[in-house]
Amino acid sequence: MPTYSHDNIVPFKGSAQTKKQQVEGMFDKIAFRYDFLNRFLSGGIDVYWRKLLIKELVPGKPKDILDIATGTGDVAIMAYKRLRPCKITGIDISNGMLELGRKKIAKYSLQDHIRLYQGDSEAIQFPDSSFDAVTVAFGVRNFENLEKGLAEMYRVLRPGGTLAILEFSQPKNKLFRPFYNMYMKVVANRISAFFGSNRAAYEYLHASVEAFPEGKTLQRIIKQTGFENAFFRRLTLGICTIYCGKKQAAAREKDV
Repeated sequence: MPTYSHDNIVPFKGSAQTKKQQVEGMFDKIAFRYDFLNRFLSGGIDVYWRKLLIKELVPGKPKDILDIATGTGDVAIMAYKRLRPCKITGIDISNGMLELGRKKIAKYSLQDHIRLYQGDSEAIQFPDSSFDAVTVAFGVRNFENLEKGLAEMYRVLRPGGTLAILEFSQPKNKLFRPFYNMYMKVVANRISAFFGSNRAAYEYLHASVEAFPEGKTLQRIIKQTGFENAFFRRLTLGICTIYCGKKQAAAREKDV
Protein backbone atom coordinates (compact mmCIF):
# COMPACT_ATOMS: atom_id res chain seq x y z
CA MET A 1 0.00 0.00 0.00
CA PRO A 2 1.23 3.54 -0.70
CA THR A 3 2.54 5.71 2.10
CA TYR A 4 1.98 9.42 2.68
CA SER A 5 4.24 12.09 4.14
CA HIS A 6 2.44 12.12 7.49
CA ASP A 7 3.10 8.37 7.85
CA ASN A 8 6.75 9.29 8.40
CA ILE A 9 6.15 12.09 10.93
CA VAL A 10 7.14 10.71 14.35
CA PRO A 11 6.99 12.13 17.89
CA PHE A 12 10.66 11.51 18.71
CA LYS A 13 13.11 12.12 15.88
CA GLY A 14 16.18 9.93 16.00
CA SER A 15 14.43 7.14 17.90
CA ALA A 16 14.98 3.59 16.66
CA GLN A 17 11.35 2.73 17.46
CA THR A 18 8.65 2.54 14.81
CA LYS A 19 6.04 5.29 14.60
CA LYS A 20 3.52 2.94 16.19
CA GLN A 21 5.78 2.28 19.17
CA GLN A 22 6.57 5.98 19.59
CA VAL A 23 2.89 6.96 19.47
CA GLU A 24 2.05 4.34 22.09
CA GLY A 25 4.80 5.59 24.40
CA MET A 26 3.88 9.24 23.83
CA PHE A 27 0.23 8.76 24.77
CA ASP A 28 1.15 6.63 27.78
CA LYS A 29 3.23 9.57 29.03
CA ILE A 30 0.66 12.32 28.46
CA ALA A 31 -2.47 10.30 29.33
CA PHE A 32 -2.93 11.83 32.77
CA ARG A 33 -3.15 15.36 31.29
CA TYR A 34 -4.71 14.54 27.93
CA ASP A 35 -8.34 15.43 28.68
CA PHE A 36 -7.48 18.60 30.58
CA LEU A 37 -5.14 19.95 27.91
CA ASN A 38 -7.62 19.12 25.13
CA ARG A 39 -10.33 21.15 26.86
CA PHE A 40 -7.95 23.96 27.80
CA LEU A 41 -6.14 24.36 24.48
CA SER A 42 -9.31 24.13 22.38
CA GLY A 43 -11.46 26.24 24.68
CA GLY A 44 -13.81 23.25 24.97
CA ILE A 45 -14.77 23.27 21.29
CA ASP A 46 -13.38 19.73 20.85
CA VAL A 47 -16.47 18.48 22.74
CA TYR A 48 -18.70 20.18 20.16
CA TRP A 49 -16.70 18.62 17.31
CA ARG A 50 -17.17 15.15 18.78
CA LYS A 51 -20.91 15.72 19.07
CA LEU A 52 -21.05 16.65 15.38
CA LEU A 53 -19.15 13.45 14.53
CA ILE A 54 -21.67 11.32 16.42
CA LYS A 55 -24.55 13.16 14.75
CA GLU A 56 -23.41 11.67 11.42
CA LEU A 57 -24.31 8.21 12.77
CA VAL A 58 -27.88 9.07 13.78
CA PRO A 59 -29.61 8.16 10.46
CA GLY A 60 -28.09 4.65 10.44
CA LYS A 61 -29.17 3.83 14.02
CA PRO A 62 -26.11 1.60 14.62
CA LYS A 63 -26.37 -1.17 17.20
CA ASP A 64 -22.69 -2.16 17.31
CA ILE A 65 -20.08 0.61 17.12
CA LEU A 66 -16.29 0.40 17.00
CA ASP A 67 -14.42 3.48 18.23
CA ILE A 68 -10.82 3.40 17.02
CA ALA A 69 -8.11 5.37 18.83
CA THR A 70 -10.69 5.68 21.59
CA GLY A 71 -8.21 7.20 24.04
CA THR A 72 -9.99 7.99 27.30
CA GLY A 73 -13.36 7.05 25.82
CA ASP A 74 -14.93 10.45 25.13
CA VAL A 75 -16.48 9.52 21.78
CA ALA A 76 -17.63 6.12 23.07
CA ILE A 77 -19.40 7.69 26.05
CA MET A 78 -20.97 10.47 23.97
CA ALA A 79 -22.09 7.96 21.33
CA TYR A 80 -23.81 5.79 23.91
CA LYS A 81 -25.63 8.73 25.45
CA ARG A 82 -26.84 10.00 22.06
CA LEU A 83 -27.45 6.77 20.14
CA ARG A 84 -28.10 4.12 22.81
CA PRO A 85 -26.59 1.26 20.77
CA CYS A 86 -26.45 -2.29 22.10
CA LYS A 87 -22.68 -2.20 22.38
CA ILE A 88 -19.71 0.08 21.82
CA THR A 89 -16.19 -1.32 21.56
CA GLY A 90 -13.21 0.98 21.87
CA ILE A 91 -9.63 0.12 20.90
CA ASP A 92 -6.45 2.10 21.42
CA ILE A 93 -2.75 1.40 21.23
CA SER A 94 -2.06 3.19 24.55
CA ASN A 95 -2.87 1.24 27.69
CA GLY A 96 -2.29 4.40 29.74
CA MET A 97 -5.15 6.14 27.94
CA LEU A 98 -7.38 3.08 28.22
CA GLU A 99 -6.91 2.85 31.98
CA LEU A 100 -8.26 6.38 32.34
CA GLY A 101 -11.06 5.60 29.90
CA ARG A 102 -12.17 2.58 31.92
CA LYS A 103 -12.33 4.71 35.07
CA LYS A 104 -14.45 7.27 33.23
CA ILE A 105 -16.79 4.56 31.95
CA ALA A 106 -17.14 3.13 35.46
CA LYS A 107 -17.95 6.62 36.77
CA TYR A 108 -20.96 6.72 34.41
CA SER A 109 -21.84 3.04 35.15
CA LEU A 110 -21.53 2.13 31.47
CA GLN A 111 -19.36 -0.99 31.85
CA ASP A 112 -22.15 -3.20 30.46
CA HIS A 113 -22.40 -1.10 27.32
CA ILE A 114 -18.85 0.07 26.54
CA ARG A 115 -15.75 -2.14 26.53
CA LEU A 116 -12.23 -0.89 25.90
CA TYR A 117 -9.34 -3.03 24.63
CA GLN A 118 -5.74 -2.42 23.73
CA GLY A 119 -5.47 -2.94 19.99
CA ASP A 120 -3.80 -1.97 16.73
CA SER A 121 -5.97 0.05 14.35
CA GLU A 122 -4.08 -1.41 11.39
CA ALA A 123 -4.68 -5.01 12.51
CA ILE A 124 -8.11 -4.97 14.14
CA GLN A 125 -8.77 -8.18 16.06
CA PHE A 126 -12.42 -8.61 15.07
CA PRO A 127 -14.00 -10.66 12.26
CA ASP A 128 -15.18 -9.22 8.96
CA SER A 129 -18.51 -7.34 9.04
CA SER A 130 -18.67 -7.04 12.85
CA PHE A 131 -19.87 -3.43 13.28
CA ASP A 132 -22.58 -1.10 12.01
CA ALA A 133 -20.38 1.98 12.41
CA VAL A 134 -16.72 2.87 12.93
CA THR A 135 -15.59 6.16 14.43
CA VAL A 136 -12.12 7.70 14.74
CA ALA A 137 -11.54 11.03 16.48
CA PHE A 138 -8.09 12.57 16.10
CA GLY A 139 -6.51 9.18 15.43
CA VAL A 140 -5.88 8.64 11.73
CA ARG A 141 -2.90 11.03 11.73
CA ASN A 142 -1.19 8.61 14.09
CA PHE A 143 -1.51 5.58 11.80
CA GLU A 144 1.76 4.12 10.59
CA ASN A 145 0.05 3.29 7.30
CA LEU A 146 -3.09 5.30 6.56
CA GLU A 147 -4.52 3.08 3.82
CA LYS A 148 -3.95 -0.08 5.83
CA GLY A 149 -5.93 1.42 8.70
CA LEU A 150 -8.76 2.49 6.39
CA ALA A 151 -8.84 -0.95 4.78
CA GLU A 152 -9.21 -2.54 8.22
CA MET A 153 -12.12 -0.24 9.01
CA TYR A 154 -13.79 -1.22 5.75
CA ARG A 155 -13.26 -4.90 6.52
CA VAL A 156 -14.88 -4.87 9.97
CA LEU A 157 -17.87 -2.77 8.87
CA ARG A 158 -21.07 -4.53 7.91
CA PRO A 159 -22.45 -3.80 4.41
CA GLY A 160 -24.19 -0.45 4.55
CA GLY A 161 -22.19 0.55 7.64
CA THR A 162 -20.87 4.07 8.23
CA LEU A 163 -17.32 5.35 8.68
CA ALA A 164 -17.01 8.68 10.52
CA ILE A 165 -13.62 10.34 11.02
CA LEU A 166 -12.83 13.54 12.91
CA GLU A 167 -9.38 15.00 12.32
CA PHE A 168 -7.44 18.24 12.60
CA SER A 169 -6.85 20.15 9.38
CA GLN A 170 -5.27 23.36 8.12
CA PRO A 171 -7.48 26.48 8.00
CA LYS A 172 -7.97 27.76 4.45
CA ASN A 173 -8.72 31.37 5.38
CA LYS A 174 -5.59 33.36 4.50
CA LEU A 175 -6.20 35.91 7.26
CA PHE A 176 -6.86 33.37 10.00
CA ARG A 177 -4.22 30.78 9.09
CA PRO A 178 -1.13 32.75 10.30
CA PHE A 179 -2.74 33.21 13.74
CA TYR A 180 -3.59 29.53 13.88
CA ASN A 181 -0.02 28.53 12.98
CA MET A 182 1.40 30.88 15.60
CA TYR A 183 -0.93 29.43 18.21
CA MET A 184 0.01 25.85 17.37
CA LYS A 185 3.75 26.48 17.10
CA VAL A 186 4.22 28.87 20.01
CA VAL A 187 1.27 29.24 22.36
CA ALA A 188 0.07 25.63 22.58
CA ASN A 189 3.65 24.42 22.85
CA ARG A 190 4.48 26.74 25.76
CA ILE A 191 1.21 26.09 27.57
CA SER A 192 1.72 22.33 27.38
CA ALA A 193 5.26 22.76 28.71
CA PHE A 194 4.00 25.01 31.53
CA PHE A 195 1.59 22.32 32.66
CA GLY A 196 4.38 19.75 32.65
CA SER A 197 3.15 17.90 29.59
CA ASN A 198 5.34 16.36 26.94
CA ARG A 199 6.39 19.20 24.63
CA ALA A 200 7.42 16.74 21.91
CA ALA A 201 3.82 15.52 21.76
CA TYR A 202 2.51 18.97 20.81
CA GLU A 203 5.33 19.60 18.36
CA TYR A 204 4.38 16.27 16.78
CA LEU A 205 0.73 17.32 16.72
CA HIS A 206 1.46 20.41 14.64
CA ALA A 207 3.91 18.64 12.32
CA SER A 208 1.52 15.76 11.67
CA VAL A 209 -1.40 18.11 10.97
CA GLU A 210 0.72 20.02 8.45
CA ALA A 211 1.70 16.82 6.64
CA PHE A 212 -1.70 15.08 6.76
CA PRO A 213 -3.52 14.52 3.40
CA GLU A 214 -6.70 16.40 4.25
CA GLY A 215 -9.83 17.53 2.43
CA LYS A 216 -10.31 16.26 -1.11
CA THR A 217 -7.13 14.21 -0.90
CA LEU A 218 -8.34 12.17 2.07
CA GLN A 219 -11.79 11.92 0.49
CA ARG A 220 -10.16 10.35 -2.57
CA ILE A 221 -8.13 7.93 -0.44
CA ILE A 222 -11.28 6.87 1.44
CA LYS A 223 -13.01 6.18 -1.89
CA GLN A 224 -10.00 4.22 -3.17
CA THR A 225 -10.19 2.03 -0.06
CA GLY A 226 -13.69 0.94 -1.13
CA PHE A 227 -16.04 3.37 0.61
CA GLU A 228 -18.96 4.91 -1.24
CA ASN A 229 -20.64 8.30 -0.85
CA ALA A 230 -17.50 9.72 0.78
CA PHE A 231 -17.70 13.38 1.75
CA PHE A 232 -16.05 15.82 4.11
CA ARG A 233 -17.20 18.87 6.05
CA ARG A 234 -14.91 21.50 7.50
CA LEU A 235 -15.59 22.83 11.00
CA THR A 236 -14.60 26.06 12.78
CA LEU A 237 -12.79 27.85 9.93
CA GLY A 238 -11.21 24.57 8.85
CA ILE A 239 -9.37 23.78 12.10
CA CYS A 240 -11.08 20.40 12.09
CA THR A 241 -12.81 18.26 9.45
CA ILE A 242 -15.34 15.42 9.48
CA TYR A 243 -14.99 12.69 6.83
CA CYS A 244 -17.68 10.08 6.20
CA GLY A 245 -18.17 7.10 3.91
CA LYS A 246 -20.37 4.03 3.53
CA LYS A 247 -19.48 0.42 3.01
CA GLN A 248 -21.21 -0.95 -0.06
CA ALA A 249 -24.66 -2.23 0.90
CA ALA A 250 -24.98 -4.81 -1.90
CA ALA A 251 -23.81 -8.40 -1.47
CA ARG A 252 -20.94 -7.75 -3.88
CA GLU A 253 -18.12 -6.04 -2.01
CA LYS A 254 -14.93 -4.55 -3.36
CA ASP A 255 -11.69 -6.31 -2.61
CA VAL A 256 -9.62 -4.08 -0.36
